[in-house]
Amino acid sequence: MFRRVEDFVSQWPVESEGTLKILRALTDASLQQRVGPEGRSMGRLAWHVTQSIPEMANRMGLVLDAAGVEAPVPASAAEILAAYESLSGALLEQVRGGWSDEKLAETSDMYGEQWANGLSLEILIRHQTHHRGQMTVLMRQAGLTVPGVYGPAREEWAVYGMPAME
Repeated sequence: MFRRVEDFVSQWPVESEGTLKILRALTDASLQQRVGPEGRSMGRLAWHVTQSIPEMANRMGLVLDAAGVEAPVPASAAEILAAYESLSGALLEQVRGGWSDEKLAETSDMYGEQWANGLSLEILIRHQTHHRGQMTVLMRQAGLTVPGVYGPAREEWAVYGMPAME
């Protein structure tokens, strides 16, 4: 749980950039990729991660444009990327510019429970990290190059002059 605004402000850009790396690698065609007929498509996952930002932020009293929360998944990877970039930046600016450390300890209704705002921000990060992992599997299935987020991906080991790890 975040207890200091400064801690969130330093962590969110790192996590947001990891998500942006994944979103930048998507193609319009890859948005249809699924593990199987029952699973979410890559586009649905990418849009869900994007729309979770205003959905959760607005529950905490922040005001982010959530006009597209109910909108269908865009057919364009670029549209999802642009929306994520905008919403991610707006979240950071509103927390940085308008919240105190005390605000992180306040609670908000999250899905019928009272969560401290600092916990909600941490869960938002964990949530997008979870779905990034799902998207990397779909990216491999779609034949896309997976970018490294927390370290090199298979394709990036060559940059270090090393073979990919098994």
